[in-house]
Amino acid sequence: MAHQKPGRVAYVNARLLDPASGLDAHGGILTDGEMIVDLGPQLAGPGVLGDVGVEVIDCGGKCLAPGLIDIRVQLREPGEEHKETFASAAQAAVAGGVTGMVCLPNTDPVIDDEATLEFVARRARQLGLTKVYPYAAATKGLAGQEVAELGLLSEAGAVAFTDGVSAIANAQVMRRVLSYAATFDLLVVEHPEEPALAAGGLMNAGELSTRLGLAGIPAEAEVILVERDLRLAAMTGARLHFAHVSTEAALKVIRQAKAAGLPVTCDTAPPYFALNEGEVSDYRTFAKLSPPLRRESDRQAVIAALADGTIDVIASDHAPQDQDGKRRPFRHAEFGGIGLETLLPVTLQLVRDGHLTLLQGLDLMTRRPAELLGLPGGRLERKGPADLVLFDPEAPWKVTPESLNSKSKNSPFDGRLVQGRVLMTVIDGRRVYQSAA
Repeated sequence: MAHQKPGRVAYVNARLLDPASGLDAHGGILTDGEMIVDLGPQLAGPGVLGDVGVEVIDCGGKCLAPGLIDIRVQLREPGEEHKETFASAAQAAVAGGVTGMVCLPNTDPVIDDEATLEFVARRARQLGLTKVYPYAAATKGLAGQEVAELGLLSEAGAVAFTDGVSAIANAQVMRRVLSYAATFDLLVVEHPEEPALAAGGLMNAGELSTRLGLAGIPAEAEVILVERDLRLAAMTGARLHFAHVSTEAALKVIRQAKAAGLPVTCDTAPPYFALNEGEVSDYRTFAKLSPPLRRESDRQAVIAALADGTIDVIASDHAPQDQDGKRRPFRHAEFGGIGLETLLPVTLQLVRDGHLTLLQGLDLMTRRPAELLGLPGGRLERKGPADLVLFDPEAPWKVTPESLNSKSKNSPFDGRLVQGRVLMTVIDGRRVYQSAA
């Protein structure tokens, strides 16, 4: 299925949604091969084409939008294929409407040289499913000591630079990374958590962690590193992005930095606007995430920051762990949750609750991540890539291990009823996923 050459296809009778242009109208899209050739209300019905050789797909009035672009995915290949592989992650991605994903460099070997970058690109091409773009390591071996060859790695295809799930602890090393990045106008992505303060912590520090007898990770660990790095970004002129921001305090200083004109951006992930630390109450390891689930006031602050534009992107923060890693006593369980297939439905909850419009919600997962990392796609436009998602925003389903395509099943939303089902995913004009339901 992955490699047939697509012909001319008309997707008609759809609710067309394009955050980039503000389009929200009944219409259709005509694709030819890998490209969109026409779109708009004039293509609403099948009769308008009259072309021989055009395959017509009736979208049944459902939502047709640009495919989602997920900028924070751990693929686990090479090195930990028992948790996830390119193939299983790609299946999960297309089932979630994700047509492009950016993978973290914390594989084995680490993505810190051109050979490993090329391996990632080659594996993605072979599968012919979701487009995969690699981050490269900011420091060699993710060791936080020596700056990686950012310029060469950028030429080899790295879209930005990060030490993945580790912060760059040493301020002098971070300064060098940012200075090097600024020279080539490259983006640095930081995991904002002061490692010494967070060391040994298992969940958010506070009343609940004390009651449960679990070591806490204070919210201050996030804001302290954000404040340090904002100073270094101002000093070096580099573009800086904070991943999965989870606290009110950090969002406040990021908001101020943006108002002051610093080239800073940030993202968050669905657990941080849909869940709070209460999920850990019965020592539930699926709720053990990094950063940890925070207080309810932090969750509300994340929603407010999405609504006012402080947060630029919603990413899944997909972190697969196998059964052995999660089904253990809480203090020994691995951090992380999978998220590719729940990214869209959990974000749609913000729309249903009135915090965002449908176009605003989609914008955070399409145009904005594409523009942040300079990736193709993320919008519906003539001559643009035919990367599309058809979804029913109202369709209910329950998140269960059986409902998920990922090799790992560690969803923090396990057992939750959600609304929003992907019906079809199209990449470069090829239908790579169709819902059985």
